[in-house]
Amino acid sequence: MLSNKSLRILIADEQHFNRLRVERWFNQLGCYRVAPVQSLEELLTLVEYASEPFDLLVINAALAGGKLDLLDLCLDNRQLDRVLIYDGQQAQLPPIPACEQQKVQVSHALLPDLALIQRLMAIVDPRLPFVGTVISVR
Repeated sequence: MLSNKSLRILIADEQHFNRLRVERWFNQLGCYRVAPVQSLEELLTLVEYASEPFDLLVINAALAGGKLDLLDLCLDNRQLDRVLIYDGQQAQLPPIPACEQQKVQVSHALLPDLALIQRLMAIVDPRLPFVGTVISVR
């Protein structure tokens, strides 16, 4: 499977299992430039000092822990091209479905599944060969 190896993806979740699971979904889709972080401090440091913007941030809403307005951070940050906030109900965020015009998508799912990641990647880079293709999970 061909992939866009230049895509930069950031995964932020306190739970190691969640980071690993989401990273595997991206790996199945041919995306390997994935940086997992486990704290808000790590996330803010990476985003602030990144030499180029991240194509996608996938973040658990609980990571903000009420310390900052996650939606504002993501909307106003030029270092983040697209954002998926999951477990949005935790942060009392309204669901925002994925579409090309929206920079930020909010999902109330506790953890994104492969289908959600595929739909998101179809927006992030529609040239990727897996767009519209359902990949079975074994």
